[in-house]
Amino acid sequence: MSPPSLTPPAARQGAGPMPRPLVDALDLAVSRVVSRSLPGDRRASGVGVGTELAQLRPYREGDDVRHLDPAASARTGEPHVRLHVPERTLTTWVVLDVSPSMAFGTAQRLKADVAEGVALVLGRLALRRAGAVGLVRFGDGQTRISPPRASKPGMVALQRAIDEGVVADGAGRSGALAEALGRLGKIAGQPGLVAVISDFRDHAGWERPLGALRTRHSVLAVEVGDPREAEVPAVGRLAVIDPETGRRVEVDTSRRRVRERFAALERERREHVADELRRLRVDHVTLSTDEDWLVALGRGLR
Repeated sequence: MSPPSLTPPAARQGAGPMPRPLVDALDLAVSRVVSRSLPGDRRASGVGVGTELAQLRPYREGDDVRHLDPAASARTGEPHVRLHVPERTLTTWVVLDVSPSMAFGTAQRLKADVAEGVALVLGRLALRRAGAVGLVRFGDGQTRISPPRASKPGMVALQRAIDEGVVADGAGRSGALAEALGRLGKIAGQPGLVAVISDFRDHAGWERPLGALRTRHSVLAVEVGDPREAEVPAVGRLAVIDPETGRRVEVDTSRRRVRERFAALERERREHVADELRRLRVDHVTLSTDEDWLVALGRGLR
């Protein structure tokens, strides 16, 4: 059975403005996330452009004059060059939720719009330091993987995949996230950054594959939500449809007990997600459709 087609939601607002100064400020925050959680030493073999000094030696014909060390040259009276240990390029994997629940939003934009912005920002930061960005899409009935690409092709591929949109309705599977993370764990060989962007709704069994990824990669979980998912207003009798399953349910929102039970269940769900991510030592950032998601992302990373 072929997966449902992806379509941009009718109420799509887009990610909104992404001022360059704010994006630049996130560069250091993301670097700190990687440096404090990525296991091992991220040094490549040989010498080249980097931050760690490998050798200070006399200048030889053919050396790049930009590597001349003024202090050493003045001290010895002979031109000297600095050679550095090159930094290994970092691959960023964006694991993007395109399930039907991401097409929901009652505030400034849809959850899919916020997820789009986060994916684009992380993609730009990944390519800024000669890295590569890959994409894993899940939630449409089939996990789709776009291999890591560097420079402009990487950004073009990421933007094209995002523009395809999300699933309209009724295609959600509880094991979609777990399957996507499991497949990523098999193909992502070199340690890198894995950013999971999802609402974490109706997904089961993701804890173990995410924990396995955490042992080799730096993992960032970005949870996107909407205010109306936390509480339901008292507007009388409502007929609602679960976008993940297509199931239709009628509820009487005028009853306080119904509203309180709804809020309690949602609070328990979010606390469970936060507790599991904390147990796995995964960096967790929560964003909402009713806020400036770019500012909130920076605040969460700090």
